[in-house]
Amino acid sequence: MQFYLDLGAKDDVDDLNLHVTRYRPEELNKLAKTTKFTRKEIQLIYRGFKQECPTGLVDEDSFKDIFAQFFPQGDATQYAHYVFNTLKHNSSGQISFEEFLGILSKVSRGTIQEKMQWIFGLYDLNKDGLITKNEMLDVVTSIYEMLGHHTEPQVEENSAREHVEKIFHQIDLNHDGVVTIDELVEWCCRDERILQSLEMLDTVL
Repeated sequence: MQFYLDLGAKDDVDDLNLHVTRYRPEELNKLAKTTKFTRKEIQLIYRGFKQECPTGLVDEDSFKDIFAQFFPQGDATQYAHYVFNTLKHNSSGQISFEEFLGILSKVSRGTIQEKMQWIFGLYDLNKDGLITKNEMLDVVTSIYEMLGHHTEPQVEENSAREHVEKIFHQIDLNHDGVVTIDELVEWCCRDERILQSLEMLDTVL
């Protein structure tokens, strides 16, 4: 979601407000130490976050609305739901700025291992540590729905299933019907193009 880094650069540390309390410089410093962003980048990201989520918290419906702005040609509802579930770590159904920043840091600036762990978590819908073919199909289908019918090559109705049928057996190295994080890592490491795409992944959810 690149819009978070495209905002004006007004340098006012005290402008970071969350939960109706003001961020103090030491809190900004703490976020800079616990993430891979600079103080300046955190200010810019927060300004974008606050613009979309004035309360400092984002719920799933708001998150879906934000996603929809970037994929108007398709239906991003289901994919946004899956991404949201990788972000929230509590039962409140809302994401705080700290949670958002932490995940964004891993996805955009993290190691290859951290990025692959996030991708695995995206596809592991029931969080049992395994990816089934149906789970992969659900996520891939949601991606195709989000991209819409204006992609090249054209997305057909059965494109997602064909893609999953082709790719799942390549990743499932022991052919036991499920994919583990180790199998995903090994498969990705065998393909230089995938490693390069992970290296290039920057502020994109």
